[in-house]
Amino acid sequence: MQQHTSAASRKWVRAILFAGVTSMVATGCTTVNPYTREDQTAKSTSGALIGAVAGAAIGVASSSKKDRGKGALIGAASGAALGGGIGYYMDVQETKLRQQLESTGISVTRNGDQIVLNMPNAITFGVDQSNLSQQAMNALQNVATVVNEYDKTQLNVYGFTDSSGSDSYNLRLSQVRASEVSNYLVRSGVAAQRVLSKGMGEAHPIASNANAQGRAQNRRVEIVLSPLES
Repeated sequence: MQQHTSAASRKWVRAILFAGVTSMVATGCTTVNPYTREDQTAKSTSGALIGAVAGAAIGVASSSKKDRGKGALIGAASGAALGGGIGYYMDVQETKLRQQLESTGISVTRNGDQIVLNMPNAITFGVDQSNLSQQAMNALQNVATVVNEYDKTQLNVYGFTDSSGSDSYNLRLSQVRASEVSNYLVRSGVAAQRVLSKGMGEAHPIASNANAQGRAQNRRVEIVLSPLES
């Protein structure tokens, strides 16, 4: 009897693992990076796999003895959809943003379920200016096209400066620049309630302010896309 129970347990463990792998494959494991033209692991895969295994286990536990295999597969599919849903939504949006922003000078970085668009000052504003360049407006039109299609995301726009000038001046300039980007997105059709802007001044540098190259990197606007809270 003990051997029979052990064999049955192994059978359902195999079923759960098979269901998890099947769901992972169905969800899609890779996307194509348009910069390198190489496959990259999709961020939704781990969430989908965890959800699939958990769902399969629940499916087995809640099914009759003869239907446990079927229950494992159904539970895995449901779990994968829940576990990978947000990640997959952001994966697809990330891929489209990379395609739209290729060769614009704007970098696209994934941070968990967030997507960060880094707009260096060299392509956005002149020195001590807050008027968007034509290059920046063209790129923001492409951003608006994607985020209007994927409208379940919040856009937080942050302005940053280098350490030149006073703290109060830098804070004010960064806020005006962040507002300019936000307003342009809204004029391009993005719902105003989805877009927030904030000036950060010289806080959160990404390079040294001790040299011109570092200061140029710190002068930037970042657009952070996050899933809307349900």
